[in-house]
Amino acid sequence: MYQNWQKNIIIFLASQTISLFGSSLVQYAIFWYITLETQSGIMMTIATICGFLPTFFISPFAGVWADRYERKKMIMLADGMIALVTLILAILFLMGYQALWLLFIISAIRALGTGIQTPAIGAFLPQLVPEDKLTKVNATNSSIQAFVMLISPMLSGALLTMSTIEIIFFIDVITAVLAILILLLFLRVPAHAKALEKQTMGYFEDMRAGIAYVRSHEFVKKFFLFCALFLFLVTPVAFLSPLQVTRSFGSDVWRLTAIEITFSIGMMAGGGIMAVWGGFKNKIHTMTLACLINGACIFALGIVPNFWIYIFIMGINGVTMPMFNTPSMVLLQEKVEGDFLGRVFGVMSMISSTMMPLGMLVFGPIADIIKIEWLLIGTGLLLFIQGFFLLGDKALLEAGKPLVKPEG
Repeated sequence: MYQNWQKNIIIFLASQTISLFGSSLVQYAIFWYITLETQSGIMMTIATICGFLPTFFISPFAGVWADRYERKKMIMLADGMIALVTLILAILFLMGYQALWLLFIISAIRALGTGIQTPAIGAFLPQLVPEDKLTKVNATNSSIQAFVMLISPMLSGALLTMSTIEIIFFIDVITAVLAILILLLFLRVPAHAKALEKQTMGYFEDMRAGIAYVRSHEFVKKFFLFCALFLFLVTPVAFLSPLQVTRSFGSDVWRLTAIEITFSIGMMAGGGIMAVWGGFKNKIHTMTLACLINGACIFALGIVPNFWIYIFIMGINGVTMPMFNTPSMVLLQEKVEGDFLGRVFGVMSMISSTMMPLGMLVFGPIADIIKIEWLLIGTGLLLFIQGFFLLGDKALLEAGKPLVKPEG
């Protein structure tokens, strides 16, 4: 089943890296273009909503599609859809139609594409990679993504300075086409079993079966509740730290750039550590360690008086992200039956696309009333305490145990 898996995963990760690179360039370009043109908090809020909400609404459907249809084709179709609308937008901008609402629409359509791709990619990896290699592959992918997120804002900013936003749109179209061609021409992987069968269940029956699967599996249900609370609590450090730095240390652009770069380097390092080390035998123990360090770092960001210590702690915080995300991703890929993987990752995508915007609705207004430092101290303490709930949960600890290989 896993013949030439190394070659296949290199081809797949290469295509996804090229696609992510183009998408990241456009994402930052749109964000900065709206910021520079409007300098309006309301416009930035609309742009953020357009970038999150469509992912939430499409995810439950995308999860069913990822289980019913060939996942490689789904990934290619989503990339193709994004490339097409980006091309249309580039042409409209060149013709002089540069209305802001066009950028909001493109952000929403791109978010739909992300919502379709995310469960498909999460469910596709176990088709490509043997179970005992999933940790290394997910960790390597995490490092690659962190590297792309490190260079893309810098390159996007440079391109916006030297050329126009249309050029960045065209770069994204080219990278998307390249990513599709790589998958189409070089990746040969048979479709998973359910995609080859005649679908006997109705579409919404399939969706209900996925929800019932999550409810009936104690560890999946508890894991999702834990992740939802975790994402909610990391919102202040994820979104409000630039505002904190501006208020407490100074509004120099280099300071904001420094925290982004340091966090990305930390994530790259964390991915490398996980690829080499692989984590503790029980995945829940690795996630607990990440949660404890993460909570301690966020607490420390609320009390350190020196900017250089601040960015050092931000780097350590970046290291914890792959230490949490990699084992959590592998846990689902190993323990969830292949026919339900798409739907389970669809639910995960819904959680990840809603909890942070929800967190911003809560923490954003509070940040104008009390110091952001107090928010970081509070959420850091809660995250540290939350880590112990992982250790105290029998269902999660049992799910985190390594797979026992049959003898002979």
